[in-house]
Amino acid sequence: MKKVFIDGRAGTTGLRIYQRLEGRQDIDFLSLTEEERKDPTRRAEMLNRADAVFLCLPDEAAIEAADMVSNPDTVLIDTSTAHRTSPGWVYGFPELSDSIRDSIPTARRIAVPGCHASGFIALVKPLVESGLLSPDSRLTCHSVTGYSGGGKKMISQYQAEGRSALLDAPRQYGLTQTHKHLREMKALTGLSREPVFCPIVSDFYSGMVVTVPLFAEDLIGGAGPEDVKALYRQTYQGPIVHYTDGGGDGDGFLSAAALSGRDDMEIAVFGNRERILLTARYDNLGKGASGAAVEILNLLLGADPTTGLKV
Repeated sequence: MKKVFIDGRAGTTGLRIYQRLEGRQDIDFLSLTEEERKDPTRRAEMLNRADAVFLCLPDEAAIEAADMVSNPDTVLIDTSTAHRTSPGWVYGFPELSDSIRDSIPTARRIAVPGCHASGFIALVKPLVESGLLSPDSRLTCHSVTGYSGGGKKMISQYQAEGRSALLDAPRQYGLTQTHKHLREMKALTGLSREPVFCPIVSDFYSGMVVTVPLFAEDLIGGAGPEDVKALYRQTYQGPIVHYTDGGGDGDGFLSAAALSGRDDMEIAVFGNRERILLTARYDNLGKGASGAAVEILNLLLGADPTTGLKV
């Protein structure tokens, strides 16, 4: 039985991780009282006693916690943005490559991908690696997400009585083009530049759809949408990330909330011979956060990757 500690268990991601792991017979949870959490000595003790630690903290606190770990056998699974492109840290998206999947079971430092970044990277990385898309491509990424992605503060704003009327309509953010996910979106895909990124938060709790639009002429060697579909079909065969022929909701719409409450990701291709829409649909709290973190732990434990997940 492995000892697991969630540092930041009271937050949205930490709570969701706990809910997915609660009741498992192969895990022994370590915990601190509210007062003990404020004691650096007790916290450091718990961080070093655990076989695996989930860091569900803001970036600065995650860096501080990582520095407190001296036990060489303690595995850190960081859900913050602090270490996603850091040397010595594995990017925790096993479906991206055999090398990532094979490195997770023996890794000691693993970064959970960002929610928006997960969809963009899943869509773009195979195209660049296969040679269908140039690393110098100038891309745009649109992402619509539920408000739970903003954590407890944003959840309380959306669920408050007498809330601002501005929350009734979708709201675009990241307007300065300095969103914290951009760095990993560039680094993990092999692109030479960051995309123009347009994230939008809307009035639903969880779920998201990430869209990358392309002109067919942007594809190399006269490739078209059928070539992209064939590549995704070969790359993503499930059970967690899977390509879906057709996709959508059957009425010409694509709901960002369709996979709310689930831990898988649906890849699809829409459009025509001239203009193509690449889409990734999933739950920002599932494959976009806590579901991805639990999948990583499953691989560390040698369990089925889907254990405790809804796919």
